[in-house]
Amino acid sequence: MSIAERRKKTPPVALTIAGSDSGGGAGIQADLKSFSANRVFGTTVITAITAQNTNSVQSMEPVNPDLVEAQIRAVISDFSVRAVKTGMLATAGNVNVVADFAAKGLFEKLVVDPVLVASTGSRLLDKEA
Repeated sequence: MSIAERRKKTPPVALTIAGSDSGGGAGIQADLKSFSANRVFGTTVITAITAQNTNSVQSMEPVNPDLVEAQIRAVISDFSVRAVKTGMLATAGNVNVVADFAAKGLFEKLVVDPVLVASTGSRLLDKEA
């Protein structure tokens, strides 16, 4: 089945490349809610894991850039991703991975939503990025 035929039979697919918010109000969780509300099938690449709630970010652990790259490759090799949205990338290494994919033209449409600081004030992007 061609890509055009698959697109006619399935909902559009979007990829969010962002951090995971344990409080559910931002990051991957918020993106998936937005995708679903707009009848878009959401796929994910997690760049960092946070321990946070509405009051603060207690802890944040970035995902290794090699794993971020592997997640992107896994998704785009199997899904007909129509749009990619970035959020919290956490490290310069993760920024470079995403930039490399974009520079190679592997993202049909790209929305960059740089997340530098949480609404509660915690820094979410390393200074090297």
